[in-house]
Amino acid sequence: MATGLFTLRQVNQALAQKAWSGTQKTNFVEYLVVAGGGGSGEYGGGGGGGGLLTGILPVATGSSITATVGGGGAGGTSGSSAGSNGQNSVFGSITSLGGGGGGSANASNANGTAGVSGGSGGGGSAKFGSFSIIDAGQGTSGQGNAGGRGDASGGQAYQGGGGGGAGTAGFSVGTDPAAVVNSGGAGIASAINGTVTAYAGGGSGFRAGGAYPSYGVGGVGGGGNQNTAGATNTGGGGGSYSPAPSGGSGIVIIRYPSTFADAASVSNGTKTTANGYTIYTFLSSGSITF
Repeated sequence: MATGLFTLRQVNQALAQKAWSGTQKTNFVEYLVVAGGGGSGEYGGGGGGGGLLTGILPVATGSSITATVGGGGAGGTSGSSAGSNGQNSVFGSITSLGGGGGGSANASNANGTAGVSGGSGGGGSAKFGSFSIIDAGQGTSGQGNAGGRGDASGGQAYQGGGGGGAGTAGFSVGTDPAAVVNSGGAGIASAINGTVTAYAGGGSGFRAGGAYPSYGVGGVGGGGNQNTAGATNTGGGGGSYSPAPSGGSGIVIIRYPSTFADAASVSNGTKTTANGYTIYTFLSSGSITF
């Protein structure tokens, strides 16, 4: 028999053994669900990275599951307003929480504002004159980490901590005016889409005043540097300055062995293949039917 031709009996045997490529029922998927990053504070704390969840989810053949991709939070609009939290991302029963907004501080707000809790927490912000330590937002267990605190005790005009990341906490401001220590926390790298990519990094805090204006850098995984928004579809937190930048939108990625059947239908999702897997990526909200 010519290569590539099979008898009906051979086809039926392969189906029975679940060895016929593309015909097995899809009964589970591997997922990466990253929420939107938090917006930064004005002259203050960096936004926290969006919550990040990854794992295995059982699915029923014929089921339709909605993928919700959270947007990034807006930056703080005044010295008394922290940045907004990012929006949640959801896939079926999996919900990742939006990153916390960073605290703000300017001339109208001598005390500064605390970072907001979320998937990862936003950095706190303090203003010289209050000589106070301002708390950071807390992260959610299993999704992210706390932001860094704001601390004006070193005599600098504005001191904001870095936003927390999915991998590590944000860095707090120190008292050495020449030091750059308020960077965003690192995110987490994943190869679910076939390429190693980092997600959910915290945004940089802002620090300025005296002879040593200085600031940290955004955490790997889309965290914004000074005056830079979190990267789109990474869940990175915004990096603080003025006007305060926003956080980056999230992402939902699922994959399963290519021996499973293709999805029956997909809305707003892009199909790729890599390393023996079928991959569906959602950059905006959509749905998939197995």
